[in-house]
Amino acid sequence: MLVNSTMNVMSPPKTISIDEDVVSCCSPLTAIAMSEVEAVDIAQIFGALSDPVRLRMLSLVAAESEVCSCALEGPLDKSQPTISHHTRILAEAGLIIGERRGRWMWWRLVPERLEEVSRILSS
Repeated sequence: MLVNSTMNVMSPPKTISIDEDVVSCCSPLTAIAMSEVEAVDIAQIFGALSDPVRLRMLSLVAAESEVCSCALEGPLDKSQPTISHHTRILAEAGLIIGERRGRWMWWRLVPERLEEVSRILSS
């Protein structure tokens, strides 16, 4: 019986030639990237806005000068604990601000935060 054996020989690494057309087609970046702190802040805003209930809630608050938590239950068809959960997330993102009056929280929009979101999306 005859057996063929092959020897594994490592070939030298291939050199990669860079096409000058590829290098010259891309202009250097001129825009300043947002800082890591800005990115974390904006990600928190987008995270808060990523839920349909919170989007609807924000639109309800934005439509009025201020809204009581109790008034959000009916239009959103959610219980008060669920309303509290969602308002907390919107408030932590700085999109709404609340004021306790007796048993209830009254919520107002923070227009500067929405302007910031608009600025980032348009740049």
